[in-house]
Amino acid sequence: MTVPAQACTHDLTCGPGQAALLFTASLCFCNMEEDTPKMRVIRVGTRKSQLARIQTDSVVATLKALYPGLQFEIIAMSTTGDKILDTALSKIGEKSLFTKELEHALERNEVDLVVHSLKDLPTVLPPGFTIGAVCKRESPYDAVVFHPKFVGKTLETLPEKSVVGTSSLRRAAQLQRKFPHLEFKSIRGNLNTRLQKLDELQEFSAIILAAAGLQRMGWQNRVGQILHPEECMYAVGQGALGVEVRAKDQDILDLVGVLHDPETLLRCIAERSFLRHLEGGCSVPVAVHTAIKDGQLYLTGGVWSLNGAETMQDTMQTTIHVPVQPEDGPEDDPQLVGITACNIPRQPQLAAENLGISLATLLLNKGARNILDVARQLNEAH
Repeated sequence: MTVPAQACTHDLTCGPGQAALLFTASLCFCNMEEDTPKMRVIRVGTRKSQLARIQTDSVVATLKALYPGLQFEIIAMSTTGDKILDTALSKIGEKSLFTKELEHALERNEVDLVVHSLKDLPTVLPPGFTIGAVCKRESPYDAVVFHPKFVGKTLETLPEKSVVGTSSLRRAAQLQRKFPHLEFKSIRGNLNTRLQKLDELQEFSAIILAAAGLQRMGWQNRVGQILHPEECMYAVGQGALGVEVRAKDQDILDLVGVLHDPETLLRCIAERSFLRHLEGGCSVPVAVHTAIKDGQLYLTGGVWSLNGAETMQDTMQTTIHVPVQPEDGPEDDPQLVGITACNIPRQPQLAAENLGISLATLLLNKGARNILDVARQLNEAH
């Protein structure tokens, strides 16, 4: 039987190590003069920030372990989001703030794959691109880092009118509702810059950051409080890394596909599907919480007004059924919310996508569209 060139060809009985060994052999070609194998160099794009490099280095280290015969070259570049530091992200109006320049490099064949924080990737990718791997998620929660003079405090025990820095409408809306005695102000910059502003400027009593970023940087000792979902639900895809590739580059899709973490993948498909169906983004407060337990995928999602006064939340679940029998042949379009995971059974992926659509539809039918429209208009007006 002939397998189409774009088909997904992983044998699900083959473990990551075996698949890697087969793939490494396919990328090796011989130098006829020297009669020695010569390996292809895989070029990996990333943002220039220290956190982005740490995240990319971790992915490349995993790939090197899986494909010891291949060479990897990391190419770092600045993105629009890295360059515009005096404006809140929600005000810039660009959907691909941290991805556009990297995608241009992919399009021009200057890199073969790009490592992103998954939450930076829009739910609709530009034509020709796909997320070829969703890596195992670290903590998706938000963390509070306090000014040295407030170490030992919590958000609840901070003094009245204390200023808390966050670059996220999602965080500000939820936390204003939960902690009305606090004031929230935008703070921009990479992790290093925001921590420096906290420690040196005396402007902020605390700042809110993603716990995963602090963990990856080795700064767990700065975490003063972890915000659990009942206090602040997290952003879609937060804590997970996504590897973006050219959708038709089957060799690279096969190479990175072994990095998919099935549980993270299904949770993030549900989250991205929810956000996509709501037509949300960084300009409106939308947040989620997901969990898999006893074969059930649970999705809680919510929307908020900018000041947190109005909110709408609900929870739904679906059974994650892994088929015993092999599934039918390859799909014409294997992507779901921008993700291609041909080595993971299709039925659970579809169930996760449908869960996100169902929850978004439920909230829209209850009036979430009005909350989101007003939030978007107010954000654009200020």
